Amino acid sequence: MRMKKFGKTGAVVSELCLGTMTFGWQADEEMSHKILSHFSDNGGNFIDTANVYSSGKSEEIIGTWLAGRDRESVFVATKARFKTSDHANGVGLSRKHLYRAIRESLTRLKTDYVDLLQLHAWDPLTPLEETFSTLNRMVEDGIVRYVGISNFRAWQFEKALQLCRQRGWHEPVSLQPHYNILVRATEFELLPMALAENIAVIPWSPLAGGILTGKYKDSMSTAPKGTRVGDSSSPDYYKRYENERTKNVIAKLEEIAKETGRTMAQVALNWVISNPAVTAPIIGVRNLDQLSDNIGATGWFLNAKQVDDINLASRLDVTYPYDQRAEDQQRAGREL
Repeated sequence: MRMKKFGKTGAVVSELCLGTMTFGWQADEEMSHKILSHFSDNGGNFIDTANVYSSGKSEEIIGTWLAGRDRESVFVATKARFKTSDHANGVGLSRKHLYRAIRESLTRLKTDYVDLLQLHAWDPLTPLEETFSTLNRMVEDGIVRYVGISNFRAWQFEKALQLCRQRGWHEPVSLQPHYNILVRATEFELLPMALAENIAVIPWSPLAGGILTGKYKDSMSTAPKGTRVGDSSSPDYYKRYENERTKNVIAKLEEIAKETGRTMAQVALNWVISNPAVTAPIIGVRNLDQLSDNIGATGWFLNAKQVDDINLASRLDVTYPYDQRAEDQQRAGREL
């Protein structure tokens, strides 16, 4: 795997990020450690988790693996925001909750710092000044190296960024949005903002929960247990993709997979990797076969026609003001 500069920072990370939401859920500790080691042995140094993944078990599993490793060789990202206890202050981006969250994450991860602490989502109750002054102090104290943001809208991210610049605080350097061939509205505001501000982008769900691998092309409603869709507590979330657009995308991925001698998952991941705004898509796997397949998305690139064909198959119907952007791209010889 190539190493890529992490936005405007001096840090470098692998072009794939290993997501660990499956750890402690669909992969036990032994398998999770094998996945981590195989990822590392193949050049991966970037690991993403969150304090709510498997109620903290994901962080614990990473921590026991890290204990036998050179800590400086691994770039570990975690998140805080969502509910971790039943009392009123057990959720959100307040100073009170963030300090408890980082303390507990460091304990589970068995480390004295995290490379990237990300806000897992917007908190409408807490002033940005409180949240980002707290994060700034964490960086100054050395328990956090960099600050990132997940699931913000572009105006929310930009508002936080400008606040930090005005106050002289450490700025957020990364964005973790939902982005894949089926979820392309991310291109309207978030990715252009990230390019303009030199923000690292680490998309989650680049394979749309496995939909883009082709495994559910018959029906997501009958997805078996042991799959992301089959094990989901929100199956209706995935059923929204049962439409003609998804069928067209799957058909095109299948065609290009045959052309390239790659799997559909590798083609879909390569499409994300090839976007100049993207630093490293986050892959989530349950076993070594899935990991090896995902790693096979690196070291090659789709050609321009193949990218354009996928773009056309997944094209979104847009209205003002985004239709203006579509016209600009068409004038430049590119399809939205």
